[in-house]
Amino acid sequence: MVNVIRPYHIPRLLNPYHILRFPYRLPYPPYCPYYPPYTHTPLNTPNIQMSESFQKLEKIGEGTYGVVYKAKEKKTGKIVALKKIRLENESEGIPPTTIREIILLKNLKHSTIISLKDVIYNNEKMYLVFEFIDMDLRQFLDKVYTSDNVLQPFVIKKMAHQLITAIYFCHSKNIFHRDLKPQNILVDSNGNLKLADFGLGRLASVPLRVYTSEVVTLWYRSPELLLGVKYYDSSVDVWSAACIIAEIILLKPLFPGDSEIDQLFKIFKILGTPNNKKWHNVETLPNYQKEFPKWNPMDLYEILDGEKDLIDMISKMLIYDPIQRYTAQQSLEHKYFKGVEPIHE
Repeated sequence: MVNVIRPYHIPRLLNPYHILRFPYRLPYPPYCPYYPPYTHTPLNTPNIQMSESFQKLEKIGEGTYGVVYKAKEKKTGKIVALKKIRLENESEGIPPTTIREIILLKNLKHSTIISLKDVIYNNEKMYLVFEFIDMDLRQFLDKVYTSDNVLQPFVIKKMAHQLITAIYFCHSKNIFHRDLKPQNILVDSNGNLKLADFGLGRLASVPLRVYTSEVVTLWYRSPELLLGVKYYDSSVDVWSAACIIAEIILLKPLFPGDSEIDQLFKIFKILGTPNNKKWHNVETLPNYQKEFPKWNPMDLYEILDGEKDLIDMISKMLIYDPIQRYTAQQSLEHKYFKGVEPIHE
């Protein structure tokens, strides 16, 4: 019989290998003899009463696994974001996406990544306490668009650099985000980006495992995922990042498909229909059809109104073949970022 994770297991589970080797439910006890012993500082605070410690101010978001509130910490007066996790069915335990997010954020400490302050469990309720940032990138771009403004080149460069830095830091820790989109990128009052929502994040396996291809929101999903590849790596995050940077320039999505096939065709119309010459063995992928319409590539410089070096970097991040596609590190080393100070942890 396989038991599920309970909240009182969390202090024992802060080594990411113990969590991320099991994508759905963990066996009890969560022990694997193939990994060395580890030590940790407990993250959860079991005896805090939410009503005594935090004052909920307003609901700011809701998703499959919980509700997010803007709240004030009564002791310090600081504003935080409280993510209340749904625990409606005790037999199901804590949602696996929540477990992953806790473990990944515990091990990802960087100025470009949202900070998880605490995990609180009491009275059969669970809360994640985050630093509060009141706007995501989608809201920010919509605000710019509706005001008929455009973003200045230095703002675009700053945002692109921060986004790629966050992705590079994740990849340097062998972590794929797998759900990059403007709604999962927060923008603070100074215009700085912070990567958030690691519920679909995964630790890279060696050798690569067969992961689900049903990751990444459609508009930011890489062509290899759309074509049914089963083995993939961090290059899917780079593709998503390129789409997001293009969206920062355009103030609208680059590839706004309304179905998987429409998404593919939106990509093909701009980048050209791929074949084995452009992308090694693409015609062997499960969803590839020889009957696909044959489009010639368009000139990205005509589609994206930006600096020449920026468009060149985006084009390299949008290379079809994942092996040839730029990595996050190569993107940071591109001449577009020449003279930009590295962002330290």
